[in-house]
Amino acid sequence: MPGRTARKQYRSRNVGAMALAVGASLALAACGSTKDTGAASAEGGGSGKVGVILPLLTSPFWQSYNDYVPKMADSEGVDTLKTVNSNSDPSQQITDINNQLNQGVKGLVVAPLDSAAIEAGLDQAERKGVPVVAVDVAPDKGKVAMVVRANNVAYGEKACQYLGEQIPSGKVVQIMGDLASVNGRDRSEAFRACVKKNFPKLKVLEIPAKWESDAAASRLDTLLNANPDIKGIYMQAGGVYLAPTLQTLKSKGMLKKAGESGHITIVSNDGIPQEFDAIRKGEIDATVSQPADLYAKYGMYYIKAAMEGKTFEPGPTDHDSTIVKLPSGILEDQLPAPLVTKDNVDDPKLWGNTVK
Repeated sequence: MPGRTARKQYRSRNVGAMALAVGASLALAACGSTKDTGAASAEGGGSGKVGVILPLLTSPFWQSYNDYVPKMADSEGVDTLKTVNSNSDPSQQITDINNQLNQGVKGLVVAPLDSAAIEAGLDQAERKGVPVVAVDVAPDKGKVAMVVRANNVAYGEKACQYLGEQIPSGKVVQIMGDLASVNGRDRSEAFRACVKKNFPKLKVLEIPAKWESDAAASRLDTLLNANPDIKGIYMQAGGVYLAPTLQTLKSKGMLKKAGESGHITIVSNDGIPQEFDAIRKGEIDATVSQPADLYAKYGMYYIKAAMEGKTFEPGPTDHDSTIVKLPSGILEDQLPAPLVTKDNVDDPKLWGNTVK
């Protein structure tokens, strides 16, 4: 998704005396970051239970992530409690964080539902000295050891570029995510700006759908009634928007396969198996694939590092990503998200959202 609704993975360099003792093992075992600048803390030492809080489980992307969590926790040597589902409720997510803290967890991996609301939970964790890694969504405020997230600006830009190359002029729709989430904002603003700059003959119509399938379906239906000449659609989350979008088009006789007259070019975000199947069938044309496997892997890697007192610095990594410092001062490992089309849909390297 999102945000949420469904591939991303460093070079560790310890400095100081600790590096001499453990540098060699980190170089081999840690799929490290650009720079690991901290020494292990006396408290915790990397051990203890870790709580993992999900935003929702109605999206195939988050179902896939949930399936990967125990596998990646095991491979990274992290002892996790059973995952907790906040069920699309930001206030419930704060309650879930407090419940996990009351159970004595030594670390938290959280996929925030709301970039602003999550601050209350992060403050609770900080007061208890429990490090937090955020996955998929960066908080606006609050302390986290790292954000593990794809470059969501690139999502919007890649979708824009693909549609612009396929459609010389006309109306295109972007079905947006929740604008209370930085993911929804980044994708929406990037798509809008890219179209304005590079494809001025395209007219962008927008549907605010808040990562909700029902909202996407009803608002798309209304929009198509008024604009039956739509030529392209950008869905910001295939996990929640794919099925309702295809069903809406089908009900109006507007679902034409790629290559057929009247085909509406569709590009999505997530990279879930259902999207890959739709690409093979010609129902949609492309998706920008989020790595559910790498979200889980590096969520586990960074929380273990944080519990050991390690810190990181901005710069390139050895897993094709870049750690950047956000305006808030938080560090974010921006994992790569490839564009999947009919030309590469059968490449197994892109199957990060299918647990193998």
